[in-house]
Amino acid sequence: MKQNVSFTCTVCGAAYRKWAGKCDACGGWNTIVEEAPLSTGPKALGAKGRAIPLTDLATEEAPPPRASSGIDELDRVLGGGLVPASAILVGGDPGIGKSTLLLQAAASFARKGLKCLYISGEEASAQVRMRAQRLGLTDAAVHLGAETNLRDILTTLDAERPALAIIDSIQTMWLDQVEAAPGSVSQVRAAAHELVTFAKRRGVAVVLVGHVTKEGQIAGPRVVEHMVDTVLYFEGERGHQFRILRAVKNRFGPADEIGVFEMTGGGLAEVPNPSALFLSNRDQPAPGSAVFSGIEGTRPVLTEIQALVAPSTLASPRRTVVGLDSGRVSTILAVLEARCGIPFAGLDVFLNVAGGLRVSEPAADLAVAGALLSAREDVAIPPDMVLFGEISLSGALRPVGQTENRLKEASKLGFSQATVPSHSKIEGTAGLTVRQMADLTAFVGEMFGAG
Repeated sequence: MKQNVSFTCTVCGAAYRKWAGKCDACGGWNTIVEEAPLSTGPKALGAKGRAIPLTDLATEEAPPPRASSGIDELDRVLGGGLVPASAILVGGDPGIGKSTLLLQAAASFARKGLKCLYISGEEASAQVRMRAQRLGLTDAAVHLGAETNLRDILTTLDAERPALAIIDSIQTMWLDQVEAAPGSVSQVRAAAHELVTFAKRRGVAVVLVGHVTKEGQIAGPRVVEHMVDTVLYFEGERGHQFRILRAVKNRFGPADEIGVFEMTGGGLAEVPNPSALFLSNRDQPAPGSAVFSGIEGTRPVLTEIQALVAPSTLASPRRTVVGLDSGRVSTILAVLEARCGIPFAGLDVFLNVAGGLRVSEPAADLAVAGALLSAREDVAIPPDMVLFGEISLSGALRPVGQTENRLKEASKLGFSQATVPSHSKIEGTAGLTVRQMADLTAFVGEMFGAG
């Protein structure tokens, strides 16, 4: 019986029925290799597999045990702590602090009594020890290793049986069974499969460090993200000292949870109250500034959205957006012009989220519009006011979720006013004056005396 043969590009993962010299998807030359077909099942006539046990939805099982690292922000993102036999993928820009964070985490787990192995494929053991000395972690019983041969690494893990193994990074691992260079799609996929399978079979928690592309996505095939239990992104700008650890996938806890750290000379320090950190000195009102009360995972976080609007000398005015979705900002500008009669043609627009945080939820629409209008009209929004709400294409303001939690966080930080969409749930917000707006036109007329 003839077996099906497939060919895959080692750079982008595109599949082909026959070999070609050039990949049509990414344009790479000599990157298409043959892949061995998967087994189609038992070949013996009449061979049967074993019956799997079945349960119903009402079956109660104990939650998985968790090991606390002692780093509260890390435990929050993991869903309450480290789960045995879990596979975690951590991605981030080069130099953002991934290795520093994981070395601190390994030392913290080791101090809690867990056996930890740190395998580096990018640095020698001496380099890792130098970093540990700089961070003051030399007293932690973390076992170091420098190796890229996955067969040797798995043999070592099987012999040592640690509770936690950190592999830095998955792109440097080399599996001798795959005829491809380290970092290629085939190698990354095969190495991740072997490590995840080992984690489940031996009960070892495995953390994989992954490089990211220029678009900010973890490099390699997306199937790696599907294999693991948790995917964490380490975000931040090199010009800022703040770092955000964000869970984009978590089988053992809530997704979109964030942990906030500050990069210091002694490593990464936890930030227990990110709202106070992301808000700059707001004693004096300033045009172009609006405070947004957002939700990151289960945590309300207040951030400052800054806008600058200036006359442009270019035929196509500039639209520079940092920390927000540029497409969403373009939509808000169009709604302001079409529904409120406020044009931004001939004006350069610059938008920024203070502190390097990235805001993606639509609830920030009203704060973005407020910052833009404040900068354009040179009228400051009261410094004790928070804004949140989604703007529809018709100009209507739509309520958003967890309104009460957003308002409670604002009240706790000393804010006394809030502007929210109509029909929002505002019970239990004593001490906070809440204005409800039906549409963007009413907001413009109320705040800036136009509409």
